Amino acid sequence: MIGRLNHVAIAVPDLKSGVATYGGTLGAKVSEPQDEAAHGVRVVFVELPNTKVELLEPLGENSPIAKFLEKNPMGGIHHVCYEVDDIIAARDKLKAEGARVLGDGEPKIGAHGKPVIFLHPKDFCGTLTELEQV
Repeated sequence: MIGRLNHVAIAVPDLKSGVATYGGTLGAKVSEPQDEAAHGVRVVFVELPNTKVELLEPLGENSPIAKFLEKNPMGGIHHVCYEVDDIIAARDKLKAEGARVLGDGEPKIGAHGKPVIFLHPKDFCGTLTELEQV
């Protein structure tokens, strides 16, 4: 069902510092920051030859990333994102097998402008998992 790894998301307490690390120190191509108010985050994407790294900074204190950073002040891996051809079919199959879809279960538009859902980490080896329709 899952396709290629779309990105690994890393929560950071300071996006500018993260951009300096990936864009400066590591020499990667980094996108311009974009606010994703519906998800409570400001993001950049680090472009790699085979995938992307998403750096996430909280937008406001109610951001899920703010809560993550309270527990992990230095930041860290927040989630992994896999591509799927049909997000509704994937969601329905996963739910039928007992997986928990977070939120109301309906796809939302993600940072790439495509439908996404998040799956409960307890159902996926302790890892918050995002599925994005290609």
